Parts: sequence; structure tokens; C-alpha cells
Amino acid sequence: MSEESFKFPTETIELPSKGLIYPEDNPLSSGKIEMKYMTAKEEDILSNQSYIQNGTVLDKLLKALIVTKCNYNDLIVGDKNAVMIAARVLGYGKDYKFEYKGEEVEVDLSTLENKEFDENSITKGVNEFQYTLPNSGTEITYKLLSHKDEMAIEAEIKGLKKINKKSDPMISTRMKQMILSVNGDSERKTVREFVDTYFLAMDARAFRKHIAGHQPDVNLLTQVELSDGEEDVEIPITVNFFWPDANL
Repeated sequence: MSEESFKFPTETIELPSKGLIYPEDNPLSSGKIEMKYMTAKEEDILSNQSYIQNGTVLDKLLKALIVTKCNYNDLIVGDKNAVMIAARVLGYGKDYKFEYKGEEVEVDLSTLENKEFDENSITKGVNEFQYTLPNSGTEITYKLLSHKDEMAIEAEIKGLKKINKKSDPMISTRMKQMILSVNGDSERKTVREFVDTYFLAMDARAFRKHIAGHQPDVNLLTQVELSDGEEDVEIPITVNFFWPDANL
């Protein structure tokens, strides 16, 4: 039989960023991405022990499901989250069960909405933003992290842990990757020195809160029904998300 005999159904996914972050010549600038439904071939990816052990299994899966011809590494984190949730729905359905406060609850993943963000803060096609740290008054520019940036962060942290196994440089390493300039100075040495030496904890916390409120992403906060009433809960992405039969 020819390939035309087996037309895989696809769905168009709306990206939380609406594509505004990406340059015009990037296919992701359309604000949409086409994905196919999961098949037995993709389930093979999920069960591949080598991928699981080296931590690449979900990225391998998402790349296999994306139909749009684009560079997966370009996806900013919030858009990648939307792709991941869509992959779960297309693979195992919209109903997701997890444990919360000792009770099993179920949510409908198809009802999750993208977070609202200030589109006026984005210059079309430019992933760069300004922020004044509230305590020191330092002017910084920063970018929203992409999958490529996340991989660079993971590699750097792995290298640092080889030197000092007790170190936990996650926050500072992410800041160094995210911040583009400090008071107009974009030298990487300056940015790294600022994060390590001059970035006040109060300012770092305010900056992280600013990012959480302005970054395009999927809103994982949803209302669940418990035995003692309703409660707003942030949906946990556990092993059962893509392995619903794991019973973990």
C-alpha cells in the first residue's frame, strides 16, 4: 500500500507565544505548530531504555510528533510545554489522573489555556526584554530560554557537579544563560560576574517572579474536586503523564 493510503490525522496547536518571539523567517513565527497523533512507533520511543536513561526520551518523542518543518531547538520553554501537553492528549487522551493529598483526582488537559501576557512588551521577532531590578536599580536585558538554552544549562550544571558534587548551581546558571546585558554591558564575563557577585537575592527573586508573570506559557493551575471541596492545584507532570500505566 502507498503512503497515501495511510493519512495520519494531525492537529494544529496554538503556541502560547503566538509566534511573536521568533524571527519572521522562522516557521514558528506563525504562532502555530502541526502535530500528528501518536502511533506504535512513538510508543517505541517512550519505551526506549537508552533514551530514558540519558534523559532525551521526551525530546525524541516530541520531535517525532511535530509535523511542521521547524527547528525544535528554537522552541521557547513555554511553547515546548504546550507541545508536550498536546502530545499527551494526542497519545493517551485528555483525561489525566494523579495523586493529590492522598486522593486520586482527574483533570481534562484539553481545558488548559495559555497564559495571558503583554504582547506590547514584545518587539515582533525579537527575544529580548528590559527589566530594572527593584532593589539595586540595575538595568538588565534578558531573553526567554529556548530548548537549546536549556540543553546548554544542563551541560554546564553537569560539568560543575563533576567538580563539586555537592554544588547546586541551577538558579545562577539559568540566570547567566537568560541575562543578556547588565547596565548596557553585554560581555558574557560581565554578566557572569554580576550573577555570581552582585545579584542580590531579593532582586533575583523579584526577577524570577517577573519572568513567571510575563513569560508565554500554558496555565497549569486548575480546579480539582476533593472529598472536602474544590481546590486550585498546579497539575504535576509526573511519570504517569506519558506512562499512564506506570502505577507510580
